[in-house]
Amino acid sequence: MIADFHFLRPWWLLAIVAALALAWLVSRREDVRSRWRDIIAPRLLDHLILDGGGAGWFRPVYLVSAAIILGAISAAGPTFDRERSPFVDDKAPLAMVIDLSQTMDATDISPTRLERAKLKVQDLLKRRPGARTAVFAYAGSAHMVLPLTDDASLVQTYVNALATHIMPVAGKDTRRALETVESALASEDTPGTILFMTDGVEAGAADAFAKNAGDDEIMILGIGTAAGGPVKTGEGRYLTDSSGARVIAKLDVDQLEELRSASSVQVATVTLDDSDVDWIERRIRTHLEQKQAEGQTRWRDLGWWLTIPVAAIAALWFRRGWSVHWAGGVLFVLALAVPDHSNAQTSPVMDMWLTHDQQGRLAFDRGDYPAAAALFDDPMWRGVAYYRSGDFAKAVDAFAQVQSAESYYNQGNALAHLDRLPDAVSSYRQALKLRAGWQQAEANLAAIEKLIADRKKDEEDQQPQDPNQAPDQVQFDDKGKKGKEGTVDAAQQSAEMWMRTIQVTPTDLLARRFAIESKEPDK
Repeated sequence: MIADFHFLRPWWLLAIVAALALAWLVSRREDVRSRWRDIIAPRLLDHLILDGGGAGWFRPVYLVSAAIILGAISAAGPTFDRERSPFVDDKAPLAMVIDLSQTMDATDISPTRLERAKLKVQDLLKRRPGARTAVFAYAGSAHMVLPLTDDASLVQTYVNALATHIMPVAGKDTRRALETVESALASEDTPGTILFMTDGVEAGAADAFAKNAGDDEIMILGIGTAAGGPVKTGEGRYLTDSSGARVIAKLDVDQLEELRSASSVQVATVTLDDSDVDWIERRIRTHLEQKQAEGQTRWRDLGWWLTIPVAAIAALWFRRGWSVHWAGGVLFVLALAVPDHSNAQTSPVMDMWLTHDQQGRLAFDRGDYPAAAALFDDPMWRGVAYYRSGDFAKAVDAFAQVQSAESYYNQGNALAHLDRLPDAVSSYRQALKLRAGWQQAEANLAAIEKLIADRKKDEEDQQPQDPNQAPDQVQFDDKGKKGKEGTVDAAQQSAEMWMRTIQVTPTDLLARRFAIESKEPDK
């Protein structure tokens, strides 16, 4: 912290030299001895000058110089701390990449490695309420299970549905998994963390980790033990080799240590307690703070605190003389303690020295966002305070008082939280009209439009088709073999089809989707 101390506007410090020069010149001019030293002999001068008994050693110019010095330091902007933009995410996005290769069914960690990984995911979700989390799964192929979402229950549902048998391609391709995750997170502005939960990384993937130069930190949580355990294939059944002996899957701890030393990847192994979860959470938070300090923050100007002693010095000039009566000091302290009933957050004296926006900023920095919203006169800052406090409706009303690109962008964010997606789209588009090419607004607009399209598609898919509806096309197979003629009850067939659809579990759904994706050519 001391190493970060500097001045934002150091040229103001030159005023300190002027203040010292002023004190020296005035003191020299008021020094009777120095003025008459060249005219009256020194032996006579001592008898002609009346000594005030040392009472005049302190002069008003000293206070003036002190006020100038403090004011110069304040204007120079001393700082050692950073502050974030109000709309920078508090929590980094997390992409959890879960290994679904067959060895994750090993029982060296009870009940299995995969089930223990699911428990760790559950603990992480509890530690990060409101944070966005994405889920990926991989074996011989890599697939996105869920994009970034703050719905912890949805994440937990799909994580619980993961199983090794749903993967269409056997084996383990960590390199492809890393490429899939990085491609999905490429449009994210907030630096995040990629967490691999795996029982090993093949040697060919080490180069991919070493070459990673993105803003996202990569972590690996090794699931398993060095002693290993048999791989479960069913109830009472285990994986065997060609000789009929059980396959013992072991966690190569030395290989993970080599990967950590050869790259910037953070590596740890699973524990029975929550120490591994604590480590993951701490690393996620530290990485976000480091990235914010590099480019998404600004230095906090602390010079305004020095205006308080400057004001105290200036108060001495309201009356003649140099003494401040004790009664005035008592009244000053009492005035500070008496609140203004029109606003419980302020007092008459606070209003004398600080504007409502300055008082609101103090409350905002303390994290008291409701109080800050009540104090701010500036509609943008008032909207930010309402946004931070979760009152998105009032945030929209506050932002709407300003006609600017930032205002429309902020309105879009608040409307998205209120699930007023069409209104959010309109706000983002208006922001882009006022500031063309704004990447954050374009990214948010694309995300909301995709969400609207996905919801519309889901609604259309959920609408049952009319069995009596005319077909789009009728085609006869004259060349092929004709089957037996019969009568099919369309209504009964539709009902049976819907019943089969309802019975599909999330696990079956993921298995079907992964199988389709694995057959698609690489883009």
